[in-house]
Amino acid sequence: MKTWLITGASSGLGLVMATKLLARGDRVAACGRRATPFEALHRTAGDRLRVACFDLADTAALRQEVDAAFAAFGRIDTVVSNAGYGLFGAAEELTDAQIERQIATNLTASIQLVRASLPHLRAQGGGRIVQVSSEGGQVAYPNFSLYHATKWGIEGFLDAVAQEVAPFGIDVVIAEPGPTATGFAHGLDHATPMEVYDATPAGDVRRAISSGAFEIKGDAERTVDAMIQVADSAQPRRRIALGSTAFENIHQALTARLDDLVAQKSLTLTADKV
Repeated sequence: MKTWLITGASSGLGLVMATKLLARGDRVAACGRRATPFEALHRTAGDRLRVACFDLADTAALRQEVDAAFAAFGRIDTVVSNAGYGLFGAAEELTDAQIERQIATNLTASIQLVRASLPHLRAQGGGRIVQVSSEGGQVAYPNFSLYHATKWGIEGFLDAVAQEVAPFGIDVVIAEPGPTATGFAHGLDHATPMEVYDATPAGDVRRAISSGAFEIKGDAERTVDAMIQVADSAQPRRRIALGSTAFENIHQALTARLDDLVAQKSLTLTADKV
């Protein structure tokens, strides 16, 4: 039996993961905004499920609940940073408040979750951090600039942290699902559109999402099964792309970046001291 702490567990991939882990007999400290989704799980899981409802952007509350979860269960094997949402709109269309909320929820809260968990993971001799990122941590779509800023940001943060904490037996997995049927699109925070962007790629993506033409190939159940399989493995890879869309888009983006780097090598090397 393993013990997991999962943020964003009251909906989407987090709820699917909590449900699957409890069904196989594991223990889950579930963090979310609403307790209602956990009522049925409580009836079958009993004290193997601990629920904490709070705003993840409240750092003091986050630290308190992480401490309480480790104290309640004694040990947590895997911390799953899953909470987040998407802010949708061209960069110019977004309000300052929307930008601040996106960064606070997706980036700062994820950073603070890791920071709050590390002392406990060190004290118990190791553990695993699973960050639910996105293909959007490696590629970018118009209208998702701030969402991408948070996902690229948290991936860079964890690449550094993974090197810092490896000597303590703590490792890091970054999951990068492609578009997945989780209700993510319905939860988007939309900026007020500006007409000037109608005939641009931003307008094209807006119409594709509103019309349902934006293809979503990912299956939530199968995506979570893959994440659990990776989280359970003895020596997981740092990053795992999930779904054919994620694989194809990330492969194309990384290949293009590598080609661009190689093409500029002669100029690049002129920046060294002689």
